[in-house]
Amino acid sequence: MVSLKEWIARKWAKRVHENTLQWSSKAEEIQKNTLSFLIKKASSTQFGKNHHFSTIDNYEDFKNNVPIRDYEGLKGYIEKIKSGELDVLWPGKPLYFAKTSGTTSGTKYIPISKESISNHIGSAKNAILQYIHNTQDASFLKGKLIFLSGSPVLEKISGIHTGRLSGISNHHVPGYLRTYQLPSFSTNCMEDWEAKVHKIADETLNENMTLISGIPPWVQMYFDVLSERSGKKINELFPNFNLFIYGGVNFEPYRKKLEDSIGKKVNSIELFPASEGFFAYQDQLENQGLLLLCNENIFYEFIPLEEIGKENPQRFMLEEVELDKNYALIINSNAGLWGYNIGDTVKFVSKNPYRIKVTGRVKHYISAFGEHVIGEEVEYAMHEGLKNINSQLIEFHVAPRVNPNAGLPYHEWFVEISTTESLDINDLSKKIDEALQTKNIYYKDLRVGGILQEAKIRLLKPQSFIQYMQSEGKLGGQNKVPRLSNDRKIADWMHQNQTF
Repeated sequence: MVSLKEWIARKWAKRVHENTLQWSSKAEEIQKNTLSFLIKKASSTQFGKNHHFSTIDNYEDFKNNVPIRDYEGLKGYIEKIKSGELDVLWPGKPLYFAKTSGTTSGTKYIPISKESISNHIGSAKNAILQYIHNTQDASFLKGKLIFLSGSPVLEKISGIHTGRLSGISNHHVPGYLRTYQLPSFSTNCMEDWEAKVHKIADETLNENMTLISGIPPWVQMYFDVLSERSGKKINELFPNFNLFIYGGVNFEPYRKKLEDSIGKKVNSIELFPASEGFFAYQDQLENQGLLLLCNENIFYEFIPLEEIGKENPQRFMLEEVELDKNYALIINSNAGLWGYNIGDTVKFVSKNPYRIKVTGRVKHYISAFGEHVIGEEVEYAMHEGLKNINSQLIEFHVAPRVNPNAGLPYHEWFVEISTTESLDINDLSKKIDEALQTKNIYYKDLRVGGILQEAKIRLLKPQSFIQYMQSEGKLGGQNKVPRLSNDRKIADWMHQNQTF
């Protein structure tokens, strides 16, 4: 029997679906209006004055006045906000700082304004409501929900609440869900991830879990703890678990092991959230593309991947993009981020409506020999390599070996899988290498031309990546293992500590 809560959810979901159909059909117009609104609203800020917002009439003017920046390029403005100044990047002062780790800038402080917080919270809600509309199934609302996230404990910087995005979001879980949310607040506040995941297992082992959300590798760690405790598959522990929500990494490399741990297939929703904004979500179960949220007061720009690093790269607005082409995603938002390179690459799989696929990170690639291999390509190659092998992927990392002791250079793959029994490592290397050649023509040219030798696979001991992330102080939460690197920091650590 359908409960009152489920009936209300379905009605609400229908309204969200109808509204989504309306705005997604006129995304280009909305984006142009968004740019005009943002410029007008921020024209009296320090950034607006410095970049002559009052003289900007169109997108060409905007490109001429506002350069592309990463966090380092905006850091001077951020420091002014942290010292207490007002009207710096956006009118007033931010409601929050989302604290996140950076590779060159140390800790980054991403502003979230009172206007932009609804983007982070409302978009996640709409993704779930869209799922309810598509499936006409809101039965998960009868059980317990878990969002594996960082600590909700916040500090203050010049009166601005500061913490991890997942922790900030935790403070905005609506009351009608909070009653059903696990883990407890005190457990969620724990910083030690290993201790925390065991405590979460304590609190959920005997509950009716119906929705589980988190980054796949850390959800897998939670499942492993539950299975070790009980000796059961997850669907035996939680027979009503039917919805998995994830984001942050590509699910496909983890899917086989997660589904094996669960013991059945469950529906899933992919989200594209970041500290800088919530950009897209999967709006159709049968379609893996993510609907780009063009109505959230974020003006998007797109730079072709091959243009990244140039002094004046080509920049395109939404209506100018091409399908199946990799772009760096640039945002301008009501949080006060301008010409901001968030570091993710995307490609469009549909233009009616605009749907994207996240293909990797701008800084996570290998181009030691001019091949520019990206995350999407190595994930495909790994999937193909393991396709007919009776083993599940745990995690992997790829780095170049430029100066080997003997022979030609090569790509070195550090791979942790569930079992190495009966594994032919030479066959796996060959399959992965051939699959990568089909995806990246430059890599194929280097292989055929005798510049690179076949990829080499290094099998790792169990829990190698967990131990690496632990050594970096990045175990759990929203942290992710980089799949690709041009340097050998991770590769050298694995050689010294974890290879067989």
